[in-house]
Amino acid sequence: MEIERKWMVKGWPEGLQLEKIYQMDQGYISVRPTVRIRREALEGGRTALVLCFKGAAGADGLARKEIETEISEELFAQLEDLIGKPLIRKERRTYLLPGGYHLEVNSVDEGLPTAFWYAEIEYETEKEARDWKAEEYGMGAYLSEECTGKPGSSMGEYWVQTRG
Repeated sequence: MEIERKWMVKGWPEGLQLEKIYQMDQGYISVRPTVRIRREALEGGRTALVLCFKGAAGADGLARKEIETEISEELFAQLEDLIGKPLIRKERRTYLLPGGYHLEVNSVDEGLPTAFWYAEIEYETEKEARDWKAEEYGMGAYLSEECTGKPGSSMGEYWVQTRG
């Protein structure tokens, strides 16, 4: 189960401990239900090729079933060819927040007219997600535009809008 909240942001946050940087490429075989592939290249580390299935989110958008499995380079290439459209380019930086939370900030399709930024935090429970307050962690200004569960704010919807 994936439990997360999401915000639209501008730029990388300041004053946080940077933990990881990933360069990613992702594409969608289907957006309803979500079936996607993603190349996740960890800076200074390994590259994972992932096939992901996501169920529909609950009414509040916080939680949904998610299944991820690593796949071979050959299968990734076949699925990318099947998609037949340019993959979404993302840079994801993960920052450590107080309390052990991780803020994942994503720069999407940098240099394109449709480029944008978003951040997300994953939680263990829905209650924890609902109770978490950005202001208590000094992130109120940066995380002021929450879009959790907002129609049209998913990466799948961005795929449809930009790749058809």
